[in-house]
Amino acid sequence: MNLVKVVECVPNFSEGKRKDVIDALSEAIRSVDGVRLLDVEFDPDHNRSVFTFIGEPENVKKAALKAADVAVEKIDLTKHKGAHPRMGAVDVVPFIPLHGTTIGECIELSKEFADEFSKKHNVPVYLYNKSATRPERVELPNIREGEFEGLRELIGSDVAKTPDYGPNKIHPTAGATATGARNFLIAINFNLNTTNLEVARTCANAVRATTGGFVNVQGIGLDLPAKSCVQVSLNLTHPKRTKIHQVLEVVRNEAKRFGATVIETEIVGMVPLFALLDALKYYLQPEKLDESMILDLYYLGGAEDPTSKTFTEMSMIDFGNQVRRARATPGGGSVAAAVGSFGAALVCMVSGLSLTGRKFAAIKEEMLEHRHASEYDRGVLMDLIEKDSKAFDVVMEKFKMPEETAAEKKAKEGAIEEATIHAAEMPLSTMRHSFSALEHAKAVAAKGNINTITDAGVAAHSLMAAIEGAALNVRINLGNIKDKKFVDATAKEVEKIIAEGRKIKEEVLEIVEARMKELQES
Repeated sequence: MNLVKVVECVPNFSEGKRKDVIDALSEAIRSVDGVRLLDVEFDPDHNRSVFTFIGEPENVKKAALKAADVAVEKIDLTKHKGAHPRMGAVDVVPFIPLHGTTIGECIELSKEFADEFSKKHNVPVYLYNKSATRPERVELPNIREGEFEGLRELIGSDVAKTPDYGPNKIHPTAGATATGARNFLIAINFNLNTTNLEVARTCANAVRATTGGFVNVQGIGLDLPAKSCVQVSLNLTHPKRTKIHQVLEVVRNEAKRFGATVIETEIVGMVPLFALLDALKYYLQPEKLDESMILDLYYLGGAEDPTSKTFTEMSMIDFGNQVRRARATPGGGSVAAAVGSFGAALVCMVSGLSLTGRKFAAIKEEMLEHRHASEYDRGVLMDLIEKDSKAFDVVMEKFKMPEETAAEKKAKEGAIEEATIHAAEMPLSTMRHSFSALEHAKAVAAKGNINTITDAGVAAHSLMAAIEGAALNVRINLGNIKDKKFVDATAKEVEKIIAEGRKIKEEVLEIVEARMKELQES
């Protein structure tokens, strides 16, 4: 199975009334090859539009930048009024990993977007959610507090409002922008048959995390004069844990206290199938219902099996079952990449547990840098689980090429050489990114949360195992490559990574032993 990297982008623009501007934003996104615009939602009361598009990471970033160009040109926040909070013409640009990508790769993508957008338009940009450089910027409302008008007065005078990218002052018409990586969320609105805004706010308070509701829910109450009703506008930030029907029933019960009820629901943007199935199971109570029973999935897009998964989408048990088969792939190269990804994940864990609390105040920015870098390495290593096996399969395919004539023989030799070089590059990449994560493991072992010190040690063992395991696969491929320049340079790099990796691993383990002793004596 081919592994395709798919990222979702759901930018929110501060325009929900002018159809010509919304159409121009749509056209900018559609103009990028390889990007699919899946949905456009806009609301005149909110005066806001939400676009959903998917594609490979670089194409998605390019489409987001092109749409942002249009927004900066055509949207003037000094003339903007709407019910929904906003701080920028390009208000927020989240990147979400969908297939073959991880949150770490989307963090890097958001930083690239922030850098390019801010430099081109002189718009201050804040990193939020998983990309946040400060704990208080994880939640978007904290960044957007005061909206455009409030931020206009604070940026440049309040150090807490200093942006991550761009000038330390508001753009006069385009305001400020937030971007970041986040997991998939569901934006859903519940409209109530009342014009009393306090009822909507009370319902929002009942389900919102910050006011004692569900942990994974954000929400506000809004007035919708065009519909002569009020709205409970919600984000379900972890829809596998907090489900649509759970939140809906609480809102219904809360509204009932005021003689109101939910008369309409709105899903803004796209929604995953599992969320609809969860709601359907709750209300229909079928004995069994899962994706394998959805007929449309078998013929839409030509899918033979809608439940098929790549190696990285499988459970650990299923992946292990794939490895144990009497087949060449997935083999040692994929396993080495998997082990490396787990090692990098441990570095993410240790750094993530070294961010909050007074005792980590002095190192939290450094720990964030290590966490983001290791998240990226983890994403690449997960990608290599699939790519390593695919590269070997391609080599095997080239050996089946005909060689009846001199021309065919020459073409076959060239194809095998090219495929084998590519097959060697995959485990070499595993070595490079495992080594990178190992360097971060040393830093987090030395300064991070002492209660996670053994996890840093396991990370070092795992990452070095990945390096040495991948090196075996590089070497076996080098023996079949005729390009001496490539062979010599690669062999030299392999030896260097192994030697330096072993040194860092031992340094990490020395730190681990010392801090374990410190912990035991305290």
